[in-house]
Amino acid sequence: MPLNPSTPGIHHIGLRSLDFARTKKFYEDIIGFKLVLETPGLMAFAVGAVIIVFKQAAPSHTGDKTFNPFNIGLDHIALTCETEQELERLAAELNSAGVENTGVKTDPVLQKPYVAFKDPDRIQWEFYMK
Repeated sequence: MPLNPSTPGIHHIGLRSLDFARTKKFYEDIIGFKLVLETPGLMAFAVGAVIIVFKQAAPSHTGDKTFNPFNIGLDHIALTCETEQELERLAAELNSAGVENTGVKTDPVLQKPYVAFKDPDRIQWEFYMK
């Protein structure tokens, strides 16, 4: 029998980062997320009604220095975007900041526009049309 939880949605998403200073600069100064908590081992940013939390990464293998979406676990995170004009603006701002991104593309499955980009640890994010 399924649990059928009574929940309005996601409370927070936890990610790992190798370099907190680089991560903070990227998410606060380039993306513009609001930093709501910072301790020596944790940073939290408000993203709409969801909190994105970063903890210090401690790779178990010395070669594990960046995110790999093909491993078991997180593939990417998509944030809702209201208009295609906003997607165009975000793509242009990412380009201006030197952040690798796809520009506005159309998802071949759902036929919705999106912009994908990667953070300094190579975690993929998307701004995705509602």
